[in-house]
Amino acid sequence: MRTRERIKRFIEESFVVHDGTPLGDDDSLMSSGRIDSTGVLELISFLEDAFGLELSEDDLMPENLDSVSRLTFLVERHQTRGEVRLQEAS
Repeated sequence: MRTRERIKRFIEESFVVHDGTPLGDDDSLMSSGRIDSTGVLELISFLEDAFGLELSEDDLMPENLDSVSRLTFLVERHQTRGEVRLQEAS
């Protein structure tokens, strides 16, 4: 599954909107009320675990976390630079 789809699926499954509004890739997650401050923490944890990232304070700017498109760019930027940690064997 591609990065964009993994992120979108996590958001749609974890942060249910009761009016059934579909999530667009460029929709603001915070302005729409889909994700609140606690949800942002869950989202960061998901990104770090699912993609093996170690996000810095600079990465955690609201503009980087506010849409599926921006989240995808953030993850792919880290992957392109080789800034991912190795997954620990279970």
